[in-house]
Amino acid sequence: MTGGRTSDGSAGDADYAAIGGGYADFRRPDPRIAQAIARALGEARTVVNVGAGAGSYEAAAPEVTPVEPSASMRAQRPSHLAPAIDAVAEELPFADGSFDAAMTTFSVHQWSDVTAGLREMRRVARGPVAVLTCDPARVTDFWLYAYAPGVLDTEARRYPSVATIAAALGGEVSVEPVPIPADCTDGFNEAYYARPERLLDPAARQACSAWSFVDTATADAYTGRLRRDLADGTWDARYGALREQPSYEGSLVLVRAVPA
Repeated sequence: MTGGRTSDGSAGDADYAAIGGGYADFRRPDPRIAQAIARALGEARTVVNVGAGAGSYEAAAPEVTPVEPSASMRAQRPSHLAPAIDAVAEELPFADGSFDAAMTTFSVHQWSDVTAGLREMRRVARGPVAVLTCDPARVTDFWLYAYAPGVLDTEARRYPSVATIAAALGGEVSVEPVPIPADCTDGFNEAYYARPERLLDPAARQACSAWSFVDTATADAYTGRLRRDLADGTWDARYGALREQPSYEGSLVLVRAVPA
């Protein structure tokens, strides 16, 4: 691995000992997103889930081996899921071709060396590699940028480009935009496109790691502006049509690569 770990073993730039406590409550897998992941994995039976966290989306495959470096995230895994192996994406402790497929969800932006991590996924998977991530070129298109530019600038900077992911994986690569449902149960920022009030909840924001990169005073200023515009109708005048929109096509994408 390139770089170090945080106090609880987190291998990226966010300390999940500090911010990961509510992930299991706010980052619950959405069944419609899970279906997209299952389609990408195809007939794969054995799947390694890299950066597995609390186990979101592991129901997409029959037999999952989770890998998660953060102790606080491993501790949140429900008892019916397999315990996660303490390892990092850049050094997966498996032989070549150990699994039918590999998956990772909302994780690549945490890795210290994304190219090395993706190449490791390709090395240990005989078949498809599925990467659920956000396209940094589209992150700041979201309405939240008008209120919290520092949060989304941070998010866009952290996510690797789709081209970088494709080049690291090689083979035949497809990129599928993933529509976000209005009642999405996985609480990343864009999941609240039609429910802006949810972002006034500090616990909901804490479950979106990009918020941890702005200080408390800045976050309070951002949310204060949003609270004011919700109260006086400004937000609804600008973006209210989104409340009636059943889904939103934002930055969420599913990158799938199979060997050439």
